Amino acid sequence: MKLLVINGPNLNMLGIREPAIYGSGTYAQLLDMIRAHAERRGAEVSFFQSNHEGALVDAIQQAYFDGVEGIILNPAAYTHTSVALLDALKAVAIPTVEVHISDVAAREDFRQISYVRPACIATVTGRGFAGYLDAMDILLKGAAES
Repeated sequence: MKLLVINGPNLNMLGIREPAIYGSGTYAQLLDMIRAHAERRGAEVSFFQSNHEGALVDAIQQAYFDGVEGIILNPAAYTHTSVALLDALKAVAIPTVEVHISDVAAREDFRQISYVRPACIATVTGRGFAGYLDAMDILLKGAAES
């Protein structure tokens, strides 16, 4: 299965950014963990990160043309603001799992709204880096069942 992991703003700062919330692992360590899990599971994985909403929309649209079969998306702050990401996900109709490293349900009120969730087949929150592996397993299980 061909998967794309998309990470939104400030996730490139993992390990530096609020370690009490996001942990001390770096972005490079996160990617290494995902790569290793994909290899064990026989999946092909690529990555995209941007701090810019339009670039994230472009990556979602390009995934359609690249034959991506599943998206793991951590839209970060754009979760709570971006109708554009929702529309892009709906346009491409690629099975997508929304991921958040922290437990957004236990955080600020504004983080309780996810604009992308209606276009996702599942959401994983509060599992740290392991949430990305859970998301991959959800996508792989869905592909195996179809």
